[in-house]
Amino acid sequence: MSGATLSEVHQQARHSLLVVRDGLERLERLEFSQVSSNSFALDSACSSSSSSNHGVGRASPDLIQALKRDLTQLQNHCVEMERLWRLQLPKTHRDLWKRKIEQVAEEVDSLKAGLDKYLVRQHRRQVDAQERADLLQRVNGDSARVLDIFDTEQVAVRSTRNSSNMLEDALSTGAAVLAKYAEQRERLKVKWFFLLSP
Repeated sequence: MSGATLSEVHQQARHSLLVVRDGLERLERLEFSQVSSNSFALDSACSSSSSSNHGVGRASPDLIQALKRDLTQLQNHCVEMERLWRLQLPKTHRDLWKRKIEQVAEEVDSLKAGLDKYLVRQHRRQVDAQERADLLQRVNGDSARVLDIFDTEQVAVRSTRNSSNMLEDALSTGAAVLAKYAEQRERLKVKWFFLLSP
């Protein structure tokens, strides 16, 4: 910008404003589509009891870095225009240019605030996603412990049932043996009766 006139710096600043505004709009469109798709993915995960971790979609770091760089450049343009306004212009033109420079500075502040809000929302989404992942992991861990307890209980129930079946079999066998002894005893009685009868 060395040797540039106020008009040239102002033109460069207006062009940079358009570039930053377009980039910020792209970020916000991308954010809206990612929030919508993440909400759908979360609903699908809940309805299917899926344990997969749906990450939060992130905008291109290159785009964010480019916007930060362009905003810094715009702030430098504002400083340079403020300097040139005081040095180059006759008093009759100063009021008009002062307003033009103020408009650029206001737009730069507005765009910077928009990017800052986006970054805060992105950070909050990342924290929320991490908290959901941690909660899901804890729930899955608790579920695994519950399933282990349930499996242990099932083994104990099966063991008890098997023991009960073995006792029933033993009782049935004992009853059958006793019935055979009783039957043999009756036969022996009949034999002895015939043998002892005159």
